[in-house]
Amino acid sequence: MPLSADCLHAHLPWLRIGEFLPRILDLGLAPEIAFKGPELDDLPVEQLATVARLIAATGRRPTVHAPFFDLSPGAMEPLVRQITLQRLTQALQAAGHLGAHLMVVHPGYDHWRYPNLAVAWADHAAATFAPLVAMAEQHDCRLALENIYEEQTETLTALVARLDSSWFGHCFDVGHWRLFGRQSQETWLANLAPRLLHLHLHDNHGQSDDHLPVGEGVIDFAPIFRMLAGMPAAPSITLEAHNPDELQRSYANLQNLRVKGAPR
Repeated sequence: MPLSADCLHAHLPWLRIGEFLPRILDLGLAPEIAFKGPELDDLPVEQLATVARLIAATGRRPTVHAPFFDLSPGAMEPLVRQITLQRLTQALQAAGHLGAHLMVVHPGYDHWRYPNLAVAWADHAAATFAPLVAMAEQHDCRLALENIYEEQTETLTALVARLDSSWFGHCFDVGHWRLFGRQSQETWLANLAPRLLHLHLHDNHGQSDDHLPVGEGVIDFAPIFRMLAGMPAAPSITLEAHNPDELQRSYANLQNLRVKGAPR
């Protein structure tokens, strides 16, 4: 299917809304508004409403990126799970005020931090996400679980399948896959496809999470374009460039790579 601007979003930190939102909207994109935890304390509802109106006037809906520093929905420590649920609840409430259609969440799992504890982690994570999934339906805002340090898809797909809700699915981050994934990109996409809701596109050189514009690192985006071509409806997509100039390059490069079939 053709890749249109209607499904495209751009990364936007909440504290830079005034600076960057007009430029994102001028490109015909919607923002993916990223919150850090403390920003959600005493967040002005009036400001959220103002931002929501500006975005809604374009006929698009934003996405939200929930806070993730120090949070883990499947942590062994109950107090960490408690504050994780609190922060994700706050973020989902903000997403509702913004009219967001999707919120990206980090799983907080890697096998080095949780050696031989995958089952216990999954039990805790399922208990944390269950009330959030119910709340997501109330806010008409799906939750998308983003791959970070996972080497394979099984931890993520098992958790999504366990909750078995159309309001809970996957966000495939191709930059994180390039750094940490040990399965091919095609395998990742095939395994996530039944519940794939969202994509994060950025580039790197395979050594660090550079968040380069698409096409300016070593990542081969052809598998993603092939997957999109075979889908009746594309997942939403966020270009995770970290300043407006790189965003414009990423957007232009994305269109060029798509037209050329992403020869890399």
